[in-house]
Amino acid sequence: MSSLVAIVGRPNVGKSTLFNRLTQTRQAIVDDVAGTTRDRQYGKCEWNERVFSVVDTGGWVVNSDDVFEEEIRKQVRIAIDEADVILFLVDIRNGLTDLDDEVGNILRRSSTPVILVANKMDTFDLQYGAAEFYKLGLGDPVTVSAANGSGTGELLDEILRRLPADSGEETDENIPRFAVVGRPNAGKSSIVNAFIGEERNIVTEIAGTTRDSVYTRYTKFGFDFYLVDTAGIRKKNKVEEDLEFYSVMRSIRAIENSDVCILMLDATRGIEGQDLNIVSLIVRNQKGLVVAVNKWDLIEDRSAKVMKNYEEAIRSRLAPFTDFPIVFTSAIEKQRILKVLECAKEVYLHKTMRVPTGRLNAEMLPLIEAYPPPSIKGKYIKIKYCTQLQGPSIPSFVFFANLPQYVKEPYKRFLENKIREKWDFSGTPVNIFIRQK
Repeated sequence: MSSLVAIVGRPNVGKSTLFNRLTQTRQAIVDDVAGTTRDRQYGKCEWNERVFSVVDTGGWVVNSDDVFEEEIRKQVRIAIDEADVILFLVDIRNGLTDLDDEVGNILRRSSTPVILVANKMDTFDLQYGAAEFYKLGLGDPVTVSAANGSGTGELLDEILRRLPADSGEETDENIPRFAVVGRPNAGKSSIVNAFIGEERNIVTEIAGTTRDSVYTRYTKFGFDFYLVDTAGIRKKNKVEEDLEFYSVMRSIRAIENSDVCILMLDATRGIEGQDLNIVSLIVRNQKGLVVAVNKWDLIEDRSAKVMKNYEEAIRSRLAPFTDFPIVFTSAIEKQRILKVLECAKEVYLHKTMRVPTGRLNAEMLPLIEAYPPPSIKGKYIKIKYCTQLQGPSIPSFVFFANLPQYVKEPYKRFLENKIREKWDFSGTPVNIFIRQK
């Protein structure tokens, strides 16, 4: 199971640059202006066959210094609660500051492992300035340059040493795991209460291997699945945290521990940027998706035409992944909540469905022959065989070609769309690979 690493620190120490370096993306915007990161970024990092999630804490731009420092304290506390390892980033060129001391005071009192990272060591003569950070009392600083990658290998080795060891989950692997995720106030707690609130004797909680994995066994109305812990099941002792950042941290946990994610949308607000981030995380983690548009009872015009327009708007915002079920619900009135569970069960079956190789070739090869990949540089691409891989957690198909390097993304999407037309893979991402025959 993937672990969680949070990057914290004062503004303009290079958190987003380090995030991009670790995740090998350009997802986070990097600029010399302090506070460029307004939204929280999260991604995946792989090192020595271990995979973990990375969270870039940002969005700390405010006018008042006092509020500014309070925002930092809020997000550091959330990182302490949710992360397995914290990277405390400091600037080796600017040296130790009062804000560094403030964050260090909080981290010293936590039980979460903390790695002190002295960033911006762009030349080796700057490494001697790292000695100043021993004053923080957080151990030996790891010197890196996030901009050019110097020292990041040693940092990743240290992260793996501090991360908890991977171990199997204490749940029945044959039973699907559903997670209710979404931004704050979308109705996650309400729909979870609607699922499990009536006959408490039919649900049992099973503690998972990590402190944040709690499963609720649901065996009602012919269903049998685990409901993965989200904010609606376990209540936190403190609720004054930044709700948006907190929801991201908890969503990462819930998504990684699930097979199918039920994304809750607020019908009165529509789909927002945070929802798009959560969907991208679901697809990136190769999980099934069901979209539940909650609070439908608050919409005045609930005609079929309005519902269809709403559905089209959602699919256009979440493109290119558009093949997923959408259910319009009201958790308060318990309207169509069983339909949500039925769709989640169907998506799980689609996610685990296998297509026989003979039938796959019989359907796809004539299509490929009629619509072959476009020739490039006068070379013609021929695909003679295809099969579904057995190992991956989502349907994955490999097509064997003479020149796989010339098959571009548009043709891969064409193949995926044709597969979806022939077989029902609604709600689950599909992988298309082109390999040398």
